[in-house]
Amino acid sequence: MTAKKRFIAGAVCPKCGAMDRIVMYKKDDKDYRECVACGFNDEMRFKPQARELDTRVNVTEQEKQDTQVVKILIPKD
Repeated sequence: MTAKKRFIAGAVCPKCGAMDRIVMYKKDDKDYRECVACGFNDEMRFKPQARELDTRVNVTEQEKQDTQVVKILIPKD
């Protein structure tokens, strides 16, 4: 069975410098990239995902209650 290869738009080959000649495919649960111009091939290694930043959208109700409201006072002249 042949892996389905997809072109990566705007990608530049690190070996020959050709643009839009890199294809990506998955083989044995690993991601690979390959240049169709020069034959360059390597495994793509992705960095682990960073923890999502806390925002008002993804914070629980309990965590919202632990916050303190600050009132800014404007001095009168």
